[in-house]
Amino acid sequence: MDKKKYQDFIDQKAELICDTSDKIWEYAEISLQEYKSCKLYCEVLEKEGFKVTCPVAGIETAFMASFGSGKPVIGILGEYDALSGLSQKGSTPYRCEVEKGGNGHGCGHNMLGAGSMGAAFAVKKYLEDKPQGSGTVIFFGCPGEEGGASKAFMARDGIWKELDCALTWHPSTMTYVDGGTCNSCIQTEYAFQGIAAQASSGGHLGRSALDAVELMNVGVNFLREHMPVDARIHYSITDGGGISPNVVQPHAQVLYMVRSTWVKDALKLQERVDKIAQGAALMTETKLKKKFIDGCSNTVPNKSLLTVLYKNLEEVGAPKFDDKDMELAGKVVDAFEFKPEPGLPAGAEEFYPEDQAYILEKSNNGTKPLNDFIVPFEFGNPKTLGSTDVGDVSWLTPTAQVYVTCWAQNSPGHSWQIVTCGNSPIAHKGLLTAAKVIAGTAIDLFEDHSLIEAAKAEFAEATKGGYVCPVPADAKPVLSGELIEVE
Repeated sequence: MDKKKYQDFIDQKAELICDTSDKIWEYAEISLQEYKSCKLYCEVLEKEGFKVTCPVAGIETAFMASFGSGKPVIGILGEYDALSGLSQKGSTPYRCEVEKGGNGHGCGHNMLGAGSMGAAFAVKKYLEDKPQGSGTVIFFGCPGEEGGASKAFMARDGIWKELDCALTWHPSTMTYVDGGTCNSCIQTEYAFQGIAAQASSGGHLGRSALDAVELMNVGVNFLREHMPVDARIHYSITDGGGISPNVVQPHAQVLYMVRSTWVKDALKLQERVDKIAQGAALMTETKLKKKFIDGCSNTVPNKSLLTVLYKNLEEVGAPKFDDKDMELAGKVVDAFEFKPEPGLPAGAEEFYPEDQAYILEKSNNGTKPLNDFIVPFEFGNPKTLGSTDVGDVSWLTPTAQVYVTCWAQNSPGHSWQIVTCGNSPIAHKGLLTAAKVIAGTAIDLFEDHSLIEAAKAEFAEATKGGYVCPVPADAKPVLSGELIEVE
C-alpha cells in the first residue's frame, strides 16, 4: 500500500483546500453563527462525493460528511468559528482592522477545518481503492468551540460512541504531538434584575443590578484563595445596564468560565460561584437568573494512538517555510505590543525540561520567526490550563491531536497576529502538513486494525471511572451575551 500516493492527493486538492480556508477566514463568523462557513463546507463536501448530514445534534451549523461502509469508523474533527473584536487585514504586520470591531480567526479555526477536510479527501481516495466495506471516514463539522462546545453536546447525544477513533489537529507556533491533558470548563451566564430609579433623588427607591454583578465579582475574587491552585475562574460583564450613570441600572449580567481538571471538580467549584451570585442578589435585593452556556471535559491522552500520529508526523515532516514566510513572520514579531525576550518561546513551558532545551536550540533561543522543526514526542506532558471540547470526544472514543506551526513565534493566543497569518502561505503550508499527517494516520489504522485495538484497550482502562458529561440533559446550545429575561 502506497500511503504517500494518498497524501500526495492532498497536494492535488491544495487549491480547493486552501481556498476554503481563506473563505472561512474572510467570513469570520463567531460561535454557533457560522452559517456561511457551514454552507460552504457542505457544498464542497457534497461535490467531492461525501454524504452530508446537517444539522447535527440540534445545532444548525454542525454537520457530518461520511464516505465508505463498514468498520472501522474513523472520525476527523473540524472547527470553523472565529472570535469577536479581532478583525485584521491578512499578511499585514501591524494592527489593521478590516471592519471596525469585527470578527477574526484568532485561533486559526479556518485552517483547522480546511486541513481536516483535506485529510478526509485523502482518506476517501484511499477507501475508493479498497473493497466495499473496508471502513468509513466521517468528517465532523464542529461549530462553536470558542463558546458553544458543540462536541460536548454531541457527546451528550452519544454521537462519538459510533467511532473506533477520532483524529484532529490545531494550528500553533510549534509542531508537535501533545501527550498531556487540559482543564475541563463550565460557562454560565448570570443575569440580575433590579429596579430603575433616578440615582440622585430616588436612589433609595432603586435596586441596582449592576451593584449585584460587581459584588458577585468581588466575592469570586475573594474565592480565589480557597480553590485548587490549578483551577481557574474568568468573567466578562456582558451587560452593564446602560450608559446613563444617573439611572440605577435595572438589569445587568456577567458571563463566568470555571475551569478545573475534572468535570466533577469544576461542577463543585461552579456551585460555590452560584452561591456567591445568590448572595449578591440578596445583598442588593435583586432577582437572579442563570443560564448554562456550555461545558467541556479534560482530554484523555491515548499513547497508542498518539504514537501512530507522531510516526506520521515524522514521515511528513514539519512545514517548510521560505524566506518570504520568515520575513512576514519576523515583521509580525517586530510589531508585538510586548516584545518577547530571547529565551524559552511562549507555550514551551508546557513541555518537559529536556524538550524545552531542544526547543531553545532549534528556535535560536526563541528568536527564530517561525519554528520549522518537530518537538520530540513525550507521553504525559504537563497539563495545559486551557480547555477544548475535544476532551468530550476523547472520553467516548480513542482520540489524538497534532499541532502544526501556522503563525509567528510567540504569537499570543486569540490575537491579531494569528489572524494576519491566517490566510498567508504560512497558514497554507501548515494546514496541508496537518492534512497529510492525519490522512497517513487514518490509513495506517485502516491497514492495521491491531493499532485500533491497542488504542481501545488503553482507552477502556483510562476511562473506566466513567464519563461525566458537563452538559445538562435539558441544555440547548445558546449564544452568550444575549440578554436573559428575569421574571
